[in-house]
Amino acid sequence: MVDTREVKQFRGAWPVAGVVAGAAGLATSYFIAGAMSVRTAPVTAVADLVVRLTPGSVAESLIGQVGHADKPLVLTGILVVSALLFAWAGSLSRRSWAPALVFLGLAVVAGIGVALERGSSTSDYVPIAVGFVTWLVALSLLTEPLRAVAPTAVPVGAGGSVDLLEPAPDQSAGHSRRAFLVRSSIIVIGAALVAGAGRVVGAGRRQVEQARSALRLPQVTKPVIPDGAQIGLDGIVSWEVPAADFYLIDTAFVKPSIEPANWKLRIHGAVDHEITLTYQELIDRKFTEDWITLNCVSNPVGGDLVGNAWFSGVRLADILAEAGPQAGADAVLQTSDDGWTCGTPLAALTDDRNAMLAVAMNGEPLRVEHGFPVRTVVPGLYGYVSACKWVVDMEVTKFSKISAFWTERGWGEMGPVKIASRVDVPRSGEEVDAGDVDFGGVAWMQHTGISGVEFSVDGGAWQKAEIGAAAGIDSWVQWRGQASVDSGDHKVTVRAIDADGNVQTSAVVDVLPDGATGLQTQHFTAS
Repeated sequence: MVDTREVKQFRGAWPVAGVVAGAAGLATSYFIAGAMSVRTAPVTAVADLVVRLTPGSVAESLIGQVGHADKPLVLTGILVVSALLFAWAGSLSRRSWAPALVFLGLAVVAGIGVALERGSSTSDYVPIAVGFVTWLVALSLLTEPLRAVAPTAVPVGAGGSVDLLEPAPDQSAGHSRRAFLVRSSIIVIGAALVAGAGRVVGAGRRQVEQARSALRLPQVTKPVIPDGAQIGLDGIVSWEVPAADFYLIDTAFVKPSIEPANWKLRIHGAVDHEITLTYQELIDRKFTEDWITLNCVSNPVGGDLVGNAWFSGVRLADILAEAGPQAGADAVLQTSDDGWTCGTPLAALTDDRNAMLAVAMNGEPLRVEHGFPVRTVVPGLYGYVSACKWVVDMEVTKFSKISAFWTERGWGEMGPVKIASRVDVPRSGEEVDAGDVDFGGVAWMQHTGISGVEFSVDGGAWQKAEIGAAAGIDSWVQWRGQASVDSGDHKVTVRAIDADGNVQTSAVVDVLPDGATGLQTQHFTAS
């Protein structure tokens, strides 16, 4: 007779078989995606799908709570859910062919994610198909020894009692266990090797990085920080934020890898002359350069989703003038290579501000994660309506005819930046020496400029702060002040005044739908 203890020990092996088979399928799909230079592997396609389906308020809450960890958390969540479904499929395989439906469902979800990617083609579905077949084959191999030891119940007699048929002598529990462990080990090791090979064969990004390194942009100059811009107080954010430290907010789980030779921008729609620009044609034009502060609409009061950098590129006003926008047009629908869209006021691209197709940041070609080879930079607007990374299409149109990624999710249509300021010194919770205490930070109001900054200690009178020089109305300024404080707990609040004399409001408004307002207060202790 069958040893029931052996049978019970094997019950836990079924979900393990499902997880191992699932991991093997993910590994092979990842490898194929890399080998074919498919930008979006199935897992990241599903992650992009989750982002598309996530309501704006939920996405904003996630960004506010976890910041730059939002994408790793989404990917981790997808992998955890997938592992649970794999385990379930393994358990189901004890009795029926239902696991095939579970795997098919996962493949369909990945396929939907790929279908929604901009520019997807039939070849983009090959990694999903390979992964699906791998799931089925691996699960079959892993469950074969388990089926050999699993007893079969057969009715005996009219009373409906059952007996268990014993496995064949050469298919004992011990033999089957060894076979299962050997096959599991081989598949796990193979999956790890295949996944590693996927990283090796994914040469697309490396080729782009090599092309970026080889670029020579003679019109791009190195940044020179204006005299007096840095206030000289330790602890304040650097006036020029390095590209490696510049905040990153976008919806792309896999950053588009575009070689300059393959980049094109189409400008069309309500224009007299449609224009298609290659990268070489773009950089052959007259360049403009400027210090520009960018900040995300998701930046809370006092947040760090803001940075100042030296951008180099070609003015969009000149290019659009050649295209000849037609009467009645008031918007430009920008589209990224990954399919992300934003609707930008046409006036902001054609007035006197330095809106540009940027190719360099801080004197170097754009990093891939910042939009290489070309991105849009528009001073005075939040990025969700203007800062299109990896831009490949611009349609001149009307706001009444379009919808864009974030406006579809409840965000405002125009997105002008709001006056803002921040306390960097002292940090919240920091302990300082009692007596004269230094305070400082940054303030910004792009395309208007900052004329003054004031700070208040413990709710007292507003005191005028010293502000550093600005490179123009589109860059932030540093500020500093000093006040005497006694031992104990204290707070400092800051507010900015723009070049038109408008004082930063104390009214607290959430970031949704078009940017936060309010004043930042930092709490500190003097001793």
